[in-house]
Amino acid sequence: MIKIEYPPYQPKIKKEIGKEFIFDEVRKQWILLTPEEWVRQNFLQYLILIKKYPSSLMAVEKEIFLGDVKKRFDIVVYDKNTKPWMLIECKEMNVVLNNAVLNQALRYNINLQVPYLVITNGSYCYAFSNTNNMLEEINVLPEL
Repeated sequence: MIKIEYPPYQPKIKKEIGKEFIFDEVRKQWILLTPEEWVRQNFLQYLILIKKYPSSLMAVEKEIFLGDVKKRFDIVVYDKNTKPWMLIECKEMNVVLNNAVLNQALRYNINLQVPYLVITNGSYCYAFSNTNNMLEEINVLPEL
């Protein structure tokens, strides 16, 4: 498990029609603030401010096809050659990170073929290197 030290972060939040929205700095748009979105936004800030991953090399909630089924991944970080490098699956804080969550990330990775997979619920974070379709848990997120 990786201990995440979240940076101080003052998100832009607004209320409209009785709902809260948070501004996503990567997507450059207002997003409905759900418990999962809160985790996703805080993890993005960790990646940008602490790990120094450039936001220009990130995609958030993009569609992919698994066969003919449309799915959305949470976060993909691309390497400097714009090849998918890390897939991050975010869950809300009360969701247990178990094999079902890891299997979801692995299904998305069928298309993406990234060398690193991460699952997080904001409180806990597990990361894996993926070499020759063999997963090995790692204790620190790699440098980009």
